[in-house]
Amino acid sequence: MKALGRINKSYATHYRSISSISTTAQITPPIHEQDHVLVCTRATFLQTQHTLVQICARQKAITQGMSSHAQIIHFGLQSDTLTSNMLMNLYSKCGLVDYARKVFDEMRLRNVVSWNTVIGAHNRNGDGLGALKLFVRMLREGSELSEFALSSVLCACASKRLSFESKQLHAFAVKTCMNSNTFVGTALLNVYAKCNFVDDALQVFELMHEKSDITWSSMIAGFVQNDLYEEALNLFVMAKRSNVETDEFIISSVLSACAALAALIVGKQMHAVVYKTGFGPNEYISSSLVDLYAKCGSIKQSYAVFSYVDEKKVVLWNTMISGFARNARPLEAMILFEKMQQTFMSPNEVTYVSVLSACAHMGLSEKGHSYFDSMEKEHNVSPNVFHYSCMVDILGRAGKINEAKDLIDKMPFEATASMWGSLLASCRVYRNVEIAELAAENLFQIEPYNAGNHVLLANVYAAKGMWVEAANTRKLLKGSEAKKERGKSWIEVKDRVHSFMVGDRMHDRVGEIYSKLDELLEEMELAGFKGYIEHDLHDVEDDYKRELLKYHSEKLAFTFGLMCLPSNVPIRIMKNLRICGDCHEFMKVASVVTGREIIVRDNNRFHHFKDGYCSCREFW
Repeated sequence: MKALGRINKSYATHYRSISSISTTAQITPPIHEQDHVLVCTRATFLQTQHTLVQICARQKAITQGMSSHAQIIHFGLQSDTLTSNMLMNLYSKCGLVDYARKVFDEMRLRNVVSWNTVIGAHNRNGDGLGALKLFVRMLREGSELSEFALSSVLCACASKRLSFESKQLHAFAVKTCMNSNTFVGTALLNVYAKCNFVDDALQVFELMHEKSDITWSSMIAGFVQNDLYEEALNLFVMAKRSNVETDEFIISSVLSACAALAALIVGKQMHAVVYKTGFGPNEYISSSLVDLYAKCGSIKQSYAVFSYVDEKKVVLWNTMISGFARNARPLEAMILFEKMQQTFMSPNEVTYVSVLSACAHMGLSEKGHSYFDSMEKEHNVSPNVFHYSCMVDILGRAGKINEAKDLIDKMPFEATASMWGSLLASCRVYRNVEIAELAAENLFQIEPYNAGNHVLLANVYAAKGMWVEAANTRKLLKGSEAKKERGKSWIEVKDRVHSFMVGDRMHDRVGEIYSKLDELLEEMELAGFKGYIEHDLHDVEDDYKRELLKYHSEKLAFTFGLMCLPSNVPIRIMKNLRICGDCHEFMKVASVVTGREIIVRDNNRFHHFKDGYCSCREFW
């Protein structure tokens, strides 16, 4: 492909070769013979070329488009402003932003459309800073400002997370009274959401007099991007009441919110909306549905959606393999990995992260090694930091602490917090104090404000009976600025999510919950459950340990589910932290005493409790 600068020097060569250039069936062929051109008027010729350039832009047929550009130069018509704008649009849509910029720079007369087109070209092709510089230049040259240019440069700022520049542009929009424009307002809330200023985004949204479907979609997506999932679902309800059209972008955002909250009931309702609106075949929608059911612990429904899709792309395969891995179905994950290759679909980096995670959850160190070694040999996939992180987890869970440490030392990356955290957790299980201290030292440097690392090190000491060291570590934590995230569990009952903290007294049915839990514990004690006090690592009396463990958030959530849900429905509980050992044993016994299937999703994996067993096989 020849650069635009060479077109100016060799237009004759281009013109003579036009007749030999093949065109697609839907593209009007260029005028081949010079005598035909001579009998055409200037207007007719330009109209023909404009039509051709527009078709080439739509079909991204750059070769034919450049041939038309060569003819335009040959007949001295490149100075026409409309023609230049169309050429810039052509090169922009074909990803040749430098060519579009050259056409722009050589224009003698630029109107508003010219500026809009070239700014949009930079933005569309990921050059946000270039778009912003052009916008500043446009203002300095005194060109007329349009809403399109302002919204376009705001979108450019969003792609680069330029929060300071965005606030300046917001002030400029208010000054020029453009903030009330739908396109500008939507671009503003989008950039604020992507820069994690969700309150500012919501303020812009609420002040807009007219909201388009894209505006609603952007605000819902903004909530999801900032982990405000309940707010996203509430806004979706408002959108439906306002008769906003439900498009694939809104559906995808709502499904993501449902997956994060494990809001299965709402997710099923959205599933019905998907097929009612005809978006079922959309690969991202289908992947979101598979992910939703997997994250709700409904792995059979997840696989049913997966099986229904005719044309399965890599994203969908990866989502399903990840779902199996997350739900302690390593065999299914590995079988699907093999089936994926049988369909001539090549696994990528994400695929290998999922299949390695499956090996990690089940402690399959040999199988994990096999996959890790075959990545580059069989599929030319170079191991990245996530694959090494999985291998550290695999080795650590298998008790190969020193081997995991050696892998960290030899890998071609700086160790991440995830790696050191995984190693520290393994040291807690296998009571390796020496490497635990090394891992914790690195974590304190990488994550100085993460209190969980201090607590985990203290737990390592306590598990070894080193109470003085454990107390000193907790004392150091209290004197630091590190903050410990408080454990929270939640459960969905009748379209409402109910949240609980340890020892929670805020729920409106708290009296019934505590009474029911006490009755359940008495029944479980008759079945042999005494509470596993070794899982509380405070240096206190055993009776007080039992009291500390008694009202953990997941126990409260389970009890509420037992009170409210039909006997044939699994009780699904979500937790923001790792489930503790005592609660894990509690759920196993409770599944026998109550005859209920219990599904707990903590921040690390799923636990399916049934008939006294857990799907994790004690690896978590």
